[in-house]
Amino acid sequence: MPNRVFSLCMLATAGALSLSTPAFAEQWNLATPYGDASFHTQNTKAFAEDVAAATDGKLAINVHSGGSLISHAEIKPSVRRGTVQAGEVFLSILSNESPIYEVDTLPGLATSYQDAFDLWQASKPIITELFAKEGLMPLYAVPWPAQGIYTDFTLTDASQFQGLRVRAPNINTQRFVENLGGIPTQTEEADIPTAFSTGRVDAMITSVSTGNSMSAWDYVSNYNDAKLWLPKNIVFVNKRAFDRLDADTRQAVLDAAAKAEQRGWMMSKADAAKSAKALEAHGITISQPSDKLQQELKAAGQQLFEDWQARAGDQAKELVTRYRERQAQQSQ
Repeated sequence: MPNRVFSLCMLATAGALSLSTPAFAEQWNLATPYGDASFHTQNTKAFAEDVAAATDGKLAINVHSGGSLISHAEIKPSVRRGTVQAGEVFLSILSNESPIYEVDTLPGLATSYQDAFDLWQASKPIITELFAKEGLMPLYAVPWPAQGIYTDFTLTDASQFQGLRVRAPNINTQRFVENLGGIPTQTEEADIPTAFSTGRVDAMITSVSTGNSMSAWDYVSNYNDAKLWLPKNIVFVNKRAFDRLDADTRQAVLDAAAKAEQRGWMMSKADAAKSAKALEAHGITISQPSDKLQQELKAAGQQLFEDWQARAGDQAKELVTRYRERQAQQSQ
């Protein structure tokens, strides 16, 4: 009960602090687990500013970053209940609800920004349908840079994963590490430094962006740019809250969301380039997988993909077919 009272007080305070908006403004709270330094949070805040500008302050979206209002795992349930109106989560943390949410963490399926965009376009109708069943509506999705492998040694082949404790933030990364002979360890981004310093983690699979923001050079010396997958964050809203808006305000939200998606993908690319330079500047060696390692990673990923298809069933077939068709169109 005390936690519930505290949360309600925080929500009330958040609304009261928005003194710059008109007294009649509709107030939304948007919870995200990522800190203010993250390009994802910067993009989300720009989305809120665009909505405020387009509606002349009729809708004010208060972005609560860094898990300050609600923990990552509780964001989607809270939006579904209407405790907060909108939220942002790492899409693949929802994989326990449906295998479809895992699709952007399947190794080798989409390894470039263009592939990742085609995959999002192919999966968006199914994800929208799944969200709708819970009274939710996706607004936009933005990818992290491609995921690679951080170690304190030069990674040349999969045998080096034997007994290695590897940070794995989602179920597919955990399965992938196990397929390679490693020991997956679930660790939230903010806990990475502590996990390394206490010996709970020896290596991690994540992006150059996370490595940069977490000062990876303090505990590893090598980054293998394996481009395993490009996972996404998704921003979504409680559908009842959205439907309560007037038509012009609803359109303003949708227009701002489309703008945020386009801007976010560009920000991700820019952050990838900037972060890679920062890693090298701090002494981390960035390398590409050897042919041998590439084949071993591919084999471990193919095993995951086949398992995923079996679990996801007809929806997986529909999604992958749509994705392959988009890829074929892009290559023409």
